[in-house]
Amino acid sequence: MSQFIFVQTPAQLQQEFTGVAPVEAEKLVRHAPDAHWMLVKDDRQILGRCSLWWQNTPPYPDRRLGLIGHYAVANRPAAAALLNHACQQLASQGCTLAVAPMDGNTWRSYRLIAERGNEPIFFLEPDNPDDWAEHFLSQGFAPLATYSSALNDNLTLADTRLERVADRLSRLGVQIRAIDLQHFEAELRQIYQLSLVSFRNNFLYTPLDEAEFIGQYSPIRTYIKPELVFIAQHQEKTVGFLFAIPDYNQAQRGAEVNTIIIKTVAVVPGRIYAGLGNILVERCQQTAHKLGYQRAIHALMYDGNKSRNLSNRYAQTIRRYTLFAKNI
Repeated sequence: MSQFIFVQTPAQLQQEFTGVAPVEAEKLVRHAPDAHWMLVKDDRQILGRCSLWWQNTPPYPDRRLGLIGHYAVANRPAAAALLNHACQQLASQGCTLAVAPMDGNTWRSYRLIAERGNEPIFFLEPDNPDDWAEHFLSQGFAPLATYSSALNDNLTLADTRLERVADRLSRLGVQIRAIDLQHFEAELRQIYQLSLVSFRNNFLYTPLDEAEFIGQYSPIRTYIKPELVFIAQHQEKTVGFLFAIPDYNQAQRGAEVNTIIIKTVAVVPGRIYAGLGNILVERCQQTAHKLGYQRAIHALMYDGNKSRNLSNRYAQTIRRYTLFAKNI
């Protein structure tokens, strides 16, 4: 017999469970959901679990959002029971639209792989079982937003139209340099301020506090190749940023690491810096080519963003992702 357990303290996760792995206690504390539920059989076997957020969720026209994240299930019946319970809980809190999966906000893990394609999972890419998307569809969820990753296998490609953009930005006084790992935290603080401005109009955006932002990047410091992380500055102010990293998953598979992953591009909005994102991407790909890399993955792009137009100049889609929603 199975039952829902409301997890109120991290200590409840320290029991010896079987089945689905419980969410990490540290993550539960750090992400601070408004509720966390486990579907447990015979008090020890976890059939499914999820966290819920209904406070401080993103604004959405004519809807009050509730978020379902930290999602994991053993099978489809468990998914049906868990998602039905989650939606009931969110509705009881006044939510009218359930969005899933999202671990509290878009700075953390969210969306599911919907079309896997033939490329293996790349470094830092979230993964999920292929049937999870169907879990949501079968429970009345529908796609709310779609995303994609694309591959450029020719890093020598150049857009001649960018020469005029580069010249204009140079005359303006914009300078582009590599990140300084000797002053890593100070660099992150500047990037954080840029991100708040650059991403504030993104779909389902909510601000993140500085400590968590720095905490997200700090664990991967040892993996960063500074030649692939670019900071654009104008009058001593950070106005652009590109973060790329080698695909270390290739090494884990025993293959040559010949691919970089362009994960984040951020630019201060406005006409004055128009084209800077394109310049950063081209500079990154050219640098990667000089370093001996052969491919670049443009990772996890929202299909509604202008960045997709930038990527389309170089790359072909290799994977698609979906974020789901359901009226409740």
